[in-house]
Amino acid sequence: MKPDLRSAAAWLACETTQVQEQFLNELTEGELLALPFLFEFWAMAHQLPPDGDWTSWVILGGRGAGKTRAGAEWVRSMVEGARPLDPGRARRVALVGETIDQAREVMIFGESGILACSPPDRRPKWHGARRMLEWPNGAIAQVFSAYDPESLRGPQFDAAWVDELAKWPKAAETWDMLQFGLRLGEHPQQVITTTPRNTQVLKDILARESTVSSHAATEVNAANLAASFLTEVRARYAGTRLGRQELDGVLLEDVEGALWSTKALDKAQVDVPGPLSRIVVAVDPPVSTGAKADTCGIVVVGAMTEGPISDWRAVVLEDASVQGLSPAGWARAAIAAMRRWEANRLVAEVNQGGDLVQSVVRQVDPLVPFRAVRARTGKTARAEPVAALYEQGRVRHLRGLGMLEDQMCQMSVTGYQGKGSPDRVDALVWAITELILEPSEKWRCPMVRGL
Repeated sequence: MKPDLRSAAAWLACETTQVQEQFLNELTEGELLALPFLFEFWAMAHQLPPDGDWTSWVILGGRGAGKTRAGAEWVRSMVEGARPLDPGRARRVALVGETIDQAREVMIFGESGILACSPPDRRPKWHGARRMLEWPNGAIAQVFSAYDPESLRGPQFDAAWVDELAKWPKAAETWDMLQFGLRLGEHPQQVITTTPRNTQVLKDILARESTVSSHAATEVNAANLAASFLTEVRARYAGTRLGRQELDGVLLEDVEGALWSTKALDKAQVDVPGPLSRIVVAVDPPVSTGAKADTCGIVVVGAMTEGPISDWRAVVLEDASVQGLSPAGWARAAIAAMRRWEANRLVAEVNQGGDLVQSVVRQVDPLVPFRAVRARTGKTARAEPVAALYEQGRVRHLRGLGMLEDQMCQMSVTGYQGKGSPDRVDALVWAITELILEPSEKWRCPMVRGL
């Protein structure tokens, strides 16, 4: 019995050579010739259209996750009929890219573009002067540029493929003009393939009830990517906000009135911390315990505290936060971070746990230098002076702090706009406050350490 097409390739790849040969030997010559062009056989889950009566399908993915192939194959599925000359569901398609050149070279002539995906008897012809593809059954696809929204005024379509919308120069205007043109057929549909960026038009599309989405990170398509590429980009960008966007395909949002922005945090990235005078580990303990408990924020920050206080600089070294651990568990994680970085002190907020917080820490290491801190103002009020240090260029980040930076960009002047509690940000604020905003001469170490 042949497997379901949605899982056939994965099933076959996991079987023995004997099973694979048996499967292929049972196919007719025609089936063997058609197999490379049966996308449903090879597709990954995020590349297949979702069920339901949707208008827009947004495919969010990291670089190389197979978005272009999914878009090209969806166009094929819309315009092709059962036989080469039979009509499909769509006869007038819009192909919209950032520029005409990019649309042509990626969406049409690219290695995963429409021409490369089409079998010989169904392959469309490219009419360069008219910027148009024409299929043997008479269906056509016209190419448009996001630099020229007005070119979409007039033509009409029953389907559209939109590529890399998140980086279009005139995204809102081009999108609006396209929507007015999608007016043919019983149910016009469109596919958007893009690496996510924090753009309003993309967020608006995703928020609509008529929109469905699929998502995949770069790694899901590792079999079709150079191993050296994955090794290099992961080594450099894993854990960073840029990596979460470009490799994990995560839509990272900066809220209105945010104390930190993606752009500012990108500029704060460094590869080495440089010499440091003092290092602290700050802890924001969770109120609850168990698998569904809040995260325990644990952040390691170092600082150069030589010379005038106005010259002091801090470097965020590690986000060691943990989730779902017992009090003894997060205490051990915090002390382990201290030992990794040879930190001078552990700082912990005790508003919720009181003396119990220090007691738990002392059970793990009775001699750990410990300071209890208590919040007397709201989270935003505590965070604003720290954000000011970032604006002055006095705080840097080692790479790999993506989850912490996500929370930072959700902290606004009106409070935290993300889900749950900003545990990581709280720990960051306590660490930088301890090192720079409330310096204590008693605890300063005169020896400069180079890490």
